[in-house]
Amino acid sequence: MAYSQSNGALPARPCPPRLPGAPRAGVVHLRHLHTERYTVVGNHLAQHRELSATAIGLAVHIQSLPDGAPVTVKALAARFSEGETRIARALNELVRAGYLVRTRTRDTTGRIITRTFFKEHPGAGQLTERAPAPPSPPSPPREPRTPTPPPPPPTGPAAELLSRLRLTDHRLLLSTRDVHELVPTVTAWLAQDATPAQITRTLTAGLPPAQVPIHHPSRFLAHRLTTLLPPPLPTTPRGADSSEPSRPVPLINCDGCDRAFRSRDPRAHCGDCRSRQEHPAA
Repeated sequence: MAYSQSNGALPARPCPPRLPGAPRAGVVHLRHLHTERYTVVGNHLAQHRELSATAIGLAVHIQSLPDGAPVTVKALAARFSEGETRIARALNELVRAGYLVRTRTRDTTGRIITRTFFKEHPGAGQLTERAPAPPSPPSPPREPRTPTPPPPPPTGPAAELLSRLRLTDHRLLLSTRDVHELVPTVTAWLAQDATPAQITRTLTAGLPPAQVPIHHPSRFLAHRLTTLLPPPLPTTPRGADSSEPSRPVPLINCDGCDRAFRSRDPRAHCGDCRSRQEHPAA
């Protein structure tokens, strides 16, 4: 079978302009000032004469990773096309050159773990995991906070009633703030014509046994004041209440014939006498 072959030239890529002073042969750098997502690599690594290209490439990759990133043989083999054998050989090169340091230690549970360190410059001396952060500028001194003055002691009939509850039961001791919060509800009771004695009796009746503490007396009293608020007194006079039974009309004796009959007028006459008075005989 014959295969067709094309002798056409590949399309030419646009050639960058020649820089003044650039050499006629060899690589020419088109430099770029990186401001983000870049890694500084020393020439001692990039131009190392004894490391293979794979080892140098892995070293640059490891140096660009954040602390805590996995750099095991399996993790690197999953990232690159090289196999585990070639990557393991390159990592051993970095260990011998001093760029990669592996230590075995025990954690707090007693398990042996392997820690990996990458030296950015093996010849620089002591191993450092991270450059120290620059000191933060001192914060401006805070102005002293003026303490909030305590609320004035409450006054009035409602406040006096609440303050005296502890005389009935020591567990009903209220703070000044509690009294301030409960005064409006007690005032509503007084507006419903409830007397201080009635309010005190309602709040202190049926308390838990003396040995049982009342941890939040203000909440306890607020619940009773809210749920047991009485209705206002009726405005209709007591005598005008139609529900009360009426008194029977009293019996009296007629002044004309001495007959007994019912009438509210003690000087009234019976029906026959009134008829004779209205229609006298001719």
